Amino acid sequence: MAKKRKALKEHEKRKLNKKNLSKLIGIFNFVLPYKGIFIVGLLFLLLSSLTLLAFPHVAGKLIDTAQGKDWIFNDINSIALVLIGILFVQSVFSFFRVWLFAQVSERSMRDIRLSLYNRMVHLPMTFFDKRRTGELISRITSDVSLLQDTFSVTLAELFRQIITLLAGTVFLFVTTPRLTLFMLATFPVLVIIAMVFGKFIRKLSKSTQDELASANVIVEETLQSISTVKSFAGEDYETNRYQKGLNRVVKIALKAAGFRGAFISFIIFALFGGIVAVMWYGALMVSTGAMSIGDLVSFVLYTTFIGGSIAGLGDIYGQVQKAIGSSERVLEILEEKPEVSLTDYQDVQIEGKVTFENVRFNYPTRPEVDVLKGIQLDINPGDKIALAGHSGAGKSTIIQLLLKFYPINQGEISIDGQAINQWNYKQLRSQIGIVPQEVLLFGGSIRENIAYAKLDASDEEIMEAAKKANAWQFICKFPEGLDTLVGERGVKLSGGQRQRIAIARAILKDPSILILDEATSSLDAESEALVQEALDELMKGRTTIIIAHRLSTIRKVDRIYVLKDGEIVEEGNHDSLANQDGGFYANLVKLQFAD
Repeated sequence: MAKKRKALKEHEKRKLNKKNLSKLIGIFNFVLPYKGIFIVGLLFLLLSSLTLLAFPHVAGKLIDTAQGKDWIFNDINSIALVLIGILFVQSVFSFFRVWLFAQVSERSMRDIRLSLYNRMVHLPMTFFDKRRTGELISRITSDVSLLQDTFSVTLAELFRQIITLLAGTVFLFVTTPRLTLFMLATFPVLVIIAMVFGKFIRKLSKSTQDELASANVIVEETLQSISTVKSFAGEDYETNRYQKGLNRVVKIALKAAGFRGAFISFIIFALFGGIVAVMWYGALMVSTGAMSIGDLVSFVLYTTFIGGSIAGLGDIYGQVQKAIGSSERVLEILEEKPEVSLTDYQDVQIEGKVTFENVRFNYPTRPEVDVLKGIQLDINPGDKIALAGHSGAGKSTIIQLLLKFYPINQGEISIDGQAINQWNYKQLRSQIGIVPQEVLLFGGSIRENIAYAKLDASDEEIMEAAKKANAWQFICKFPEGLDTLVGERGVKLSGGQRQRIAIARAILKDPSILILDEATSSLDAESEALVQEALDELMKGRTTIIIAHRLSTIRKVDRIYVLKDGEIVEEGNHDSLANQDGGFYANLVKLQFAD
């Protein structure tokens, strides 16, 4: 039994015009590498459809032969065997058609998914700032799955229905022209009435869905604010509000059901009335000798095939509309411009000198907000500096610009005296290590998470990095050791364990520039001591930039830059800044240590 497809939503509809069909053709380019298999599949589809169309003709001759009329075969047993043979051959053709189309579909959809994923991971950060993760996952799953259905099932069905419709109609005109013309005379009236009824019912169905959505909003709001509802004793009010919404749903739904019932009744009456009319006219022709009973049986079977094709085309039309919408969304991502570097990758070691000269920046998604305003930084190789300030002051933005996540609006950032735009972004990022405040590990093993920094690392290198990060002491206690699975986002490990895995990864990377986003701020005292010891090991001989949340952790750095509203308002070491009367940093220190 064919799977019933969901009704097409309003936002999924696309007109089948030249412009929209060109989007499907854009996706069809992924099928071109397998065009040979696709063409053979189409050939088997043609043979399968034409073979099956021979069945009604032979079935009619079986009836005529039973009544004593002559044909190629003169006994009903032979004709019955011919019918079985037709079904068998058609089954073989259908098998190869399905198998070949599946090969084309699976391989081309694999290529689309891979191209989509490859393009996504190479897109700039500005793209991800404007998109939700769920939306992007939907592109690579739901949209591609719908396209897969289109290319493996819908297109094949479309070709099959068209072949059946055209070939069947031609055969009827050739064999029984008078009866065919009589049948076609009644067809346009039924179609016009069905279209008018159908459009009105779809409008009512949409109204029902809209009202139900409005009612569901009440449920969502109530459950999200349940404490507010209860504190105001609003349970009865919300229940009544929801009941009124449901009553409106029922009212429109019953109206739609009435029209739908009338429509179905009309269709049944008109359809079977049409069949009665055709059978009546056919019986008259049989009684006058204008056609045989076998020809009438063939005619009825052919019209059944043709009717099924016409009914199927409506569903196929809806699927093609949805496929155009999916192809739009997939091509939109594939046409996005990936990150580009002006220079090729060069295996050159960075020394670690970092300079920001009058850097101004605002995020592309918020052009009206100046996040950085004339930032000046001068960090020498091996320096340990800290960025302090309130949340939103611009600390994390400085790090993102250093990683070339965004282009700057004004000024210049240079690494080792060379403008950052002249560095290949992969080369640059490969020499910058980050230990974030909230570590999100990949869902594989501890070994895979540490080795992510150096994919060809040996077990000895991974173990050495883990020991330097104070991570080996807990890894060796696990029965599976380095092969222990950390769970999704590292949930099977504690916060301190995740931090030490991140530090081990940074140690294995051996970066020239190290960025620490206050890696100990959310840990208990014991874990903090172990992590801080590992961080001290990691910072040796590297340019280190620390984003400071807790000021007690940056007392030993060479220099502190204090940010306020995107500007550096103070700089110096901890002691000099903390002792400034009325200083911004001194005030921050007093506020923190007063808690």
